[in-house]
Amino acid sequence: MTVDDALVLRLADLAKLELPEARVQQLRGDLTRILDMVEKLNELDLDGVEPLRYVTEVERVLRPDRVGEHLDRERALSNAPDHDGAFFRVPRVI
Repeated sequence: MTVDDALVLRLADLAKLELPEARVQQLRGDLTRILDMVEKLNELDLDGVEPLRYVTEVERVLRPDRVGEHLDRERALSNAPDHDGAFFRVPRVI
């Protein structure tokens, strides 16, 4: 894949960026080096290499779920600045 100014400007447009001409040239060089590096990785022989699931040898162990004390609705709403008896009321975000 060749990286030209049109590709850099298209990517900038998709990212909603305005780039000066000097920055376009710099990004063109950066993208070319990144693609060259990825192409170099494609030369590796990965037959028989298992995909890496975790960075360390230890797999993530989750604690077992246990039923415990729960907070009833009235207690949960008792500290709320505003509620309707069943739910918290918050300012409209939209």
